[in-house]
This record gives sequence, structure tokens and C-alpha cells, in this order.
Amino acid sequence: MAKKARKYTSEQQETTLQTDGRTYKLYLNDIAHNALIFNGDCIDVMSSEIADGSIDCILTDPPYNLGNYMHERNTNMVKMRRNSFAYAGWDNMDYQEWVTQMRNFFDQCYRVLKKRGTMIVFMSIIKVESIVKIAQEAGFYYKTTGIWHKTNPMPRNMKIQFVTSNECWMYFVKNATTGTFNGNNKVKHDFIESSVCPNSEKKYGKHPTQKPLKIIKELIECVTNPGDIVLDPFVGSGTTCVASALLNRKSIGIDLDETYCEISKLRLNNLEDIV
Repeated sequence: MAKKARKYTSEQQETTLQTDGRTYKLYLNDIAHNALIFNGDCIDVMSSEIADGSIDCILTDPPYNLGNYMHERNTNMVKMRRNSFAYAGWDNMDYQEWVTQMRNFFDQCYRVLKKRGTMIVFMSIIKVESIVKIAQEAGFYYKTTGIWHKTNPMPRNMKIQFVTSNECWMYFVKNATTGTFNGNNKVKHDFIESSVCPNSEKKYGKHPTQKPLKIIKELIECVTNPGDIVLDPFVGSGTTCVASALLNRKSIGIDLDETYCEISKLRLNNLEDIV
């Protein structure tokens, strides 16, 4: 059974999530729309707070571990890169350290997912092979690598190179070759197109790698059903939880940074400003 979060106070509002005939107590801390936000390390929180086989879908955007790679590149974009996530300090692990952390992460994700549960992970294209291997070692079935195409990417050095306009997302299923898929009897391509996250979605604060609500809603609607529980272990500014609320799904978000947890709470409690 999920336990009370360590940092929460007596002012919390208690609710329950039901799955497979079992009931798990969760504490909302005044969060609306069946959403729960944990502040802490996602591996620690999952291991101590989330029961085995209790989650329908994990959709998340973990650090790509590109900080050292960006630092070492021989480019003339130093000033711009100093203003990016590459200089934030949380994306520059040694590669083997990152692999170890990702293995622990995928092991926990596998544990908390239901059989036939779906996991979608955003990742840098240059890390796809590593993530597929790690996920398969944890027991996941690899489905596909999809593309998010940005219609208005930053036009960096566009006179001398291709503009970087794509990120990828990777699709896995637990203990099966297929899970929930709401394609509505139409061909569904593994290609999603949208602008980068608009300023209107950053009213209550922003995250340096924030994804637009449009693409997160599209993915959640496709691989979950109303009432399902969606987990985002790297929730950032809360877009996965917001999208889940708008689609009548329940959600759990985890983030190490308390500031981003507060942004998530503000967005969830002000959905009328987001719709």
C-alpha cells in the first residue's frame, strides 16, 4: 500500500486509487483532479511509496545526460549553451554512472507497472540504443521509437547545418507484446508534430525541457483509458499530470526539485487557465 509522503503535513487531503480490486491510500496535499505530487528522488519514492503492479502507464522525460557531451563539443555557441540545461548541473553524469541510474530506474518502473502496462520515455536520439538495452534487461518489450517534430525549433547556425528539430520518444510494454492502444481504427504514425512549448503553458513557471501539452495529451489518450493511473517520475512542471487531469486520468508526479513540484501544484489547481 502506498504510504504517506515523508514531507507532507497534517493538512493533507486523503483520497484513494483503486486498481485490480485493491485500494491504495494517497495524500493530495490540496492537489486537485486526482493527482499526487511527490518531492524527492524518483527511485527512492517509487520504492517506498508505490505498490507493485499499481500503475497503468509511465510517461516521462528523464535527463538525457548530454551535459558533458555539450560541454566538449567544438562549437561557437558557448554563450547560448551556458544558458541551457547543459550548464544546469543535473545532466552531466559520467556515462557509466548514468547507465547504472537508468537500470535502477527501469527496474522500479517495471515493478510498479501492471502487466501489459505502457511506458513511454522521451530521450535523445543518440541514447536510443542504450535505453533499449537497459529496458529489455529490466523485462520490457520494445515497441518502437517515435519522433516529436518541432515546427518552430531554435534556428541555430541555419546557414551551415541542418536545424535540429526532432526529439524521440520510446515505447515499451510490460510482460506482453502489446498494451492499451486507442487508435480508433485509424493508422497511427509514430510521428507527432507540434510547436515547442508555448509561453501560455509557462504562466505558473517553466522547466528548461518542458514538453507541450498537445503531444503529452495525444500520447496519454492513445495508450491509456479514462480512470487509468499515469506516473511521471521526472514530472518537472507537471505537464503529464495536467494532461492526465484534462483527459480524466489519475496521475502521480515525482520531482527532485521542490520548485517544480510547486509549479505542478499551481497548474493543477488552475486548470481553467490552461484549457
